[in-house]
Amino acid sequence: MKFHEIRFPPTLSFGSIGGPERRTEVVTLANGFEERNTPWQHSLRRYDAGLGMRSLDDVEVMIAFFEARRGQLFGFRWKDWSDFKSCVPSATPDYMDQKLGDGDGITRVYKVQKTYESGTFSYVRPIRKPVEGSLRVAIQGDPQIETIDFDVDTSTGEVIFKDAPAQGAIITAGFEFDVPVRFDTDRIQTSVASFQAGEVPSVPVVEVRI
Repeated sequence: MKFHEIRFPPTLSFGSIGGPERRTEVVTLANGFEERNTPWQHSLRRYDAGLGMRSLDDVEVMIAFFEARRGQLFGFRWKDWSDFKSCVPSATPDYMDQKLGDGDGITRVYKVQKTYESGTFSYVRPIRKPVEGSLRVAIQGDPQIETIDFDVDTSTGEVIFKDAPAQGAIITAGFEFDVPVRFDTDRIQTSVASFQAGEVPSVPVVEVRI
């Protein structure tokens, strides 16, 4: 995977539009009933980075970032301002926000994840790009200390404990995270005249699977 561990400037992603996309195959039967299925276990997110441009200086920063990624060639981190924490956006991440798993006395590596709940239904989303220094981890409610009790691989979203959590111990965490993305185009078109008139370039960005 060609990926640069660098975040698209948050001041430019703020104001962009986008969100999760699902792929559902719907077949209508002869009797009018439907059969629905999906080949995707996880959603993919799409954004338009162009809407965050507010000045020609912003455009220059965006073009420099685009050129350094070689267009679609290299992925990068993206801050989704509508969903970038283990908790609601107005709160501060807490040790008990998300469950990562249960200890078995053997496993030392646990994946960072976020659970979305609605009624009795839920979806567990893998978090591959936690933000460095943001992770708060607890075992059975007891806060752990990074570099002493555990390490974090922020490039893969893995928590590695020095000692395996005991059998039945609940591992929880709070964190901020980015979305791994790439530009969804190899061409950026800008116009000084149109930009000054209130028009901004379209800069599509799409999540990549890691």
